[in-house]
Amino acid sequence: MADPAPVLPTVLIVGGGFGGLKAARILAEAPVRVVLVDRQNHHLFQPLLYQVASATLSPADIAAPIRHILREQANAEVVLGEVTSVDLAARQARLAEGGTLAYDFLILAAGSRSSYFGQDAWARVAPGLKTLEDALEIRRRFLLTFERAEQEEDAELRREWLTFVIVGGGPTGVELAGTLKEMARLTLPREFRRIRTDRARVILVEAGPGILANFGSGLSEQAVQGLERIGVEVRLGQPITGIDEHAVQLGGERIPTRTVLWAAGVSAVPLGASLGVPTDRIGRVLVEPDLSLPGHPEAFVVGDLAAFTHGSGGPLPGVAPVAIQQGTCAAENLLATLANRPRRTFRYRDKGSMATLGRGKAVAHIGRLNFTGYPAWLAWLFVHLMLLVDFRSRVFVLFEWLWAYLTTQPRARLIVERKRRDG
Repeated sequence: MADPAPVLPTVLIVGGGFGGLKAARILAEAPVRVVLVDRQNHHLFQPLLYQVASATLSPADIAAPIRHILREQANAEVVLGEVTSVDLAARQARLAEGGTLAYDFLILAAGSRSSYFGQDAWARVAPGLKTLEDALEIRRRFLLTFERAEQEEDAELRREWLTFVIVGGGPTGVELAGTLKEMARLTLPREFRRIRTDRARVILVEAGPGILANFGSGLSEQAVQGLERIGVEVRLGQPITGIDEHAVQLGGERIPTRTVLWAAGVSAVPLGASLGVPTDRIGRVLVEPDLSLPGHPEAFVVGDLAAFTHGSGGPLPGVAPVAIQQGTCAAENLLATLANRPRRTFRYRDKGSMATLGRGKAVAHIGRLNFTGYPAWLAWLFVHLMLLVDFRSRVFVLFEWLWAYLTTQPRARLIVERKRRDG
């Protein structure tokens, strides 16, 4: 009688973003059973979400089904579900849909969500940009405002419809502001008869002293100049003090607007709080140098949910390269444990930062080099194409970019109304 097959240790990966997906791939040839659970069925390339929001790309261009990505990985299973809590002592994760998932090793890569700094009521009128649903809602609101302005007889109300306020001067806010302004300035003018879309106001509001704070003061100033050249109004050192359906409040100034978009801050998903371990002020889990949890070497946290403070002078930024490198390190440390080898300390290798300012314009900081304009835009183009996980997506995105660049006519300008649920 043949010996029974050995029972492989189960590695539960929570989250199919950059960190979780990278960890799963690192474990492809390992003697383990990989179970990846995510509340969405797709991996999302978040750095390009703003291009879906601004109607440059379609959702399928920047997302791919997780099952399709891992279809050739024999030791990987995919579960569609949301993990709401983890019992570290019992080594079980509880699902919102009911039931639990047991594990021998755990890699938490559940990501983050938009933070409104205690003003959660603002979320209803100022959507953030973290999911495809968010991007499609922003696209709907942006395009719909021009339709409303076209039909508006009152000049003051028309100006209100044609004013857009973006809160937050990080890469998402900067890229969104530049793209929306160029859409109004270059794409839409010939499509409307009663309004001047090129006169639409796009106002970027940043509470701090400069935009793109991680890029350094030189590039920050050049980014402001680049945005102002295409007509974006940049307000620095002015925190938002109020938002409603008809205006935003900047201290004593009231700006009438029907469209406010939020790119100002993030916080960790609530899952981190269920672990019973120390977290920072925005809910990120404080991890050990090897990315494991204190007292639980079998559990790792990576990406936006992790607060890694060892030798870095503070938590690392919530960007894709950090998540990818941490997912790699966690998976390799897991393999080291299985092989009875010592683990390594995570060290982030900063490969640079980039942000687009509009058509053919960007700023980039790579190593000791700072560059702007068209060369920076080409570098941004190449890097983002290479990071897309699906070859088909690379081809389609490149085609859409070339079409939009040559014609100034992005093709995803569809207004899709949200259906109201009965009851």
